[in-house]
Amino acid sequence: MSEHTPTPTITEYWNDAAPTFDAEPDHGLRDADTRAAWARLLGGWIPAGSRSVLDVGCGTGTLSLLLAADGHRVTGVDLAPRMVAEARAKQAATGHTARFLVGDAAAPPVGEDARFDVVLARHLLWTLPQPEAALGRWCGLLRPGGVLILIEGRWAEAAPGSTPYAADAELLPWPGGVGAEQLADTVRPLVASLRIEQLGGDPQLWGRPVTDERYALIAQV
Repeated sequence: MSEHTPTPTITEYWNDAAPTFDAEPDHGLRDADTRAAWARLLGGWIPAGSRSVLDVGCGTGTLSLLLAADGHRVTGVDLAPRMVAEARAKQAATGHTARFLVGDAAAPPVGEDARFDVVLARHLLWTLPQPEAALGRWCGLLRPGGVLILIEGRWAEAAPGSTPYAADAELLPWPGGVGAEQLADTVRPLVASLRIEQLGGDPQLWGRPVTDERYALIAQV
């Protein structure tokens, strides 16, 4: 097993989460107002026109398909086969064109020569054993002038009775998320420019008010 290969325990965790993943308002975007709020945000971050987008850690493909509905050419990658199966089922039901691959989001299996206009990751970095290496790879997959979008935060503690993430989760570099300043310091050497947008103050994005830190880092290479 390479140093970048996720453990079976982590794969099983996300496989087990797949059937109920979309029950979270910001995962499934089943509420029209929540869906519209995310569509507005993404539309403001992604340059106009039909763009090639890589959605790493795509989960059940909700954001991928939201972007596909807006005319973008989307590839989603997720570690968990059941997450990808859910994404493919939703893609078939909607008829939107998107490609979903099973693979490590930190090293997306898109081919050495693949390049994208946008790389998107939402709530992913805290799960990675080497987030800084992943950030470097993602920037390397962008065309000149491409956009890196990281939707991140510092999460509140898990609710009592929730399933623990992994036995060694506390050993991850950014367990519980990463603050905006720390992430900006990490990304800045990799990009030409970046900005931070705070997201915690908009309850429509999350389906409820939130008190933990939530933000987007938008960078251009």
